[in-house]
Amino acid sequence: MSDLTDSPDRIRKAVRERYAAAASGGGCCAPTVLSEEEQQVFGASQYVESDRDHVPEAAQLASLGCGNPTAVADLHDGETVLDLGSGGGIDVLLSARRVGPTGKAYGLDMTDEMLALARENASSAGATNVEFLKGEIEHIPLAVASVDVIISNCVINLSADKAQVFREAARVLRPGGRFAVSDVVADPEMDETTRQDMQQFTGCIAGALTRDAFERELAQAGFDQIEIRETHRVHQHAGSAIVRARRRPDGS
Repeated sequence: MSDLTDSPDRIRKAVRERYAAAASGGGCCAPTVLSEEEQQVFGASQYVESDRDHVPEAAQLASLGCGNPTAVADLHDGETVLDLGSGGGIDVLLSARRVGPTGKAYGLDMTDEMLALARENASSAGATNVEFLKGEIEHIPLAVASVDVIISNCVINLSADKAQVFREAARVLRPGGRFAVSDVVADPEMDETTRQDMQQFTGCIAGALTRDAFERELAQAGFDQIEIRETHRVHQHAGSAIVRARRRPDGS
């Protein structure tokens, strides 16, 4: 059996196709990429009504995340926020409200369809302190130490090179900057059949790190104060979790 992690281009193509389909469905109906069962643990169901009231319906319908990272990122006026894998823009728009007109919220996505939808949603919401960038989360198109907070909603598990994602996150964060993401964390006993299933990979399950691996990779990339707390189960062998950490103050 071939190892999916040895096929980053194949993974990237499959992920792009899945999220392009979600963007196409976001205009009028719930994305068909989520089953009724999945919609209970992924997507707009993870946001409280008061948050949903402040973003366009299209942004909600295109959401495929497993949590609400903006609820745990403790954002402040004037901060600069980066959302890795920003999709239809729901977390960018919520972040923009929290950091206010003196702050900035960036969204990074590799899918043209999602970027177009996110920009439409930002325009509909009247958000002027947002910017959506095209790129991959392994190669963030921002300068060193240019961001106060990094958020992400169930996207890191989709990368075939998570160590590089964490290194890039550390590079663009200012020393002491915050990392606050929602992501899927795998149980140690996740079976190999699941691990090698592309549908499970693009569905945010097969590529998930275990808790120990998440902590190790973050520490090696330059983070400390690492905290991982499961919020709900999304699979027999995986759960959605809030992951918090800080870029080491000395920048090491």
